[in-house]
Amino acid sequence: MSTPWGDWLTAQADQRELDGLRRSLTPRAAGDRVVDLAGNDYLGLSHHPAVVAAAAVAARTWGAGAGASRLVTGTLQVHADLEAALAAYLRQPAALVFSTGYHANLSVVSALADRECRVVSDAHVHASLVDAVRLSRAALTVVPHNAVAAVRSALAGSRGRRTLVLAESVYSVLGDRAPLVELAAVCEEYDALLVVDEAHGLGVHGAGLVEQLGLAGLPHVVVTATLSKSLGSQGGAVLGSSALVEHLVNRARPFIFDTGLAPTSTAAALAALEVLRAHPGLPGLVRRRVDDLAAALGVEPPAGAVLSVPMPSPRVALAAQASALAQGVRVGCFRPPSVPDGISRLRVTVGAGVPAEDWARATEVLVAVVKEHS
Repeated sequence: MSTPWGDWLTAQADQRELDGLRRSLTPRAAGDRVVDLAGNDYLGLSHHPAVVAAAAVAARTWGAGAGASRLVTGTLQVHADLEAALAAYLRQPAALVFSTGYHANLSVVSALADRECRVVSDAHVHASLVDAVRLSRAALTVVPHNAVAAVRSALAGSRGRRTLVLAESVYSVLGDRAPLVELAAVCEEYDALLVVDEAHGLGVHGAGLVEQLGLAGLPHVVVTATLSKSLGSQGGAVLGSSALVEHLVNRARPFIFDTGLAPTSTAAALAALEVLRAHPGLPGLVRRRVDDLAAALGVEPPAGAVLSVPMPSPRVALAAQASALAQGVRVGCFRPPSVPDGISRLRVTVGAGVPAEDWARATEVLVAVVKEHS
């Protein structure tokens, strides 16, 4: 006899509480005075006057939403403008924007891979790419993190089969870089397609590591990105050849059956991109703060903007997070199953938008909290 749903949900909640893994939603009030080092606004552009103004103008021009899917009447001129600007900045032939970065990853993998395809995935890729592979029903090989030799071995066993290789330019939990040059080379050798998620690379590394390393525009390298981190808005994008974009428009179900990205978010991302182009020093400020804070906390500096501080257990991580918040500094918390190696961590977002005085105070608080809870 099956367990009643109410009993099952209660048991699940009790187990989460026992494991120290209970999560809850906490509304953030407008005008919150806490120093926010938990979000993903890496360059501080979500409140930039030009970005906010662009969103307001778009709302007055186009309304609050796109009104339909992109293939009906939901493709607006502002979408085309953003896609052209993203393609130019990342030095890619074409771009397609989505309502979320999650949808961008779901779309590119599920539209390119099927039961006859093989996917070779780094063990640390984002949940959206994991879910995308499941949706595609492709055969999956998970290789150890950043192990190029393992990728080569998997590709050697897949000759004659369409194959995708999945990686992130900068991994969000450990903050390390992918060996993109080596991965691109082995994918070219075996006629595989390399899909690189630049969610944590775009903006923090200018136009992203794919562009920085001279891999932009290569026919066997596809880029996905989010507009909700360095660009301070909402949405996602896939960048690659015009043929790829045309294929996604026709075959990517998360794109076809979804309402178009809201015009406010589209215009905000476009304005943020223009600010980034006009102020190329913003990524440098993030880099300096990352290095300084990592040194103060005694951890290795990450390649991205998210600094990860190991904690002894999920409960200790939550206690440290609460202690920082009580002192006016909000940080994130990585706990299983969100961490690939099962180690709970404080998640500290280093942002260029935090005023210098607040940054100095936050650094002092974090050093004291980590010392107390390590």
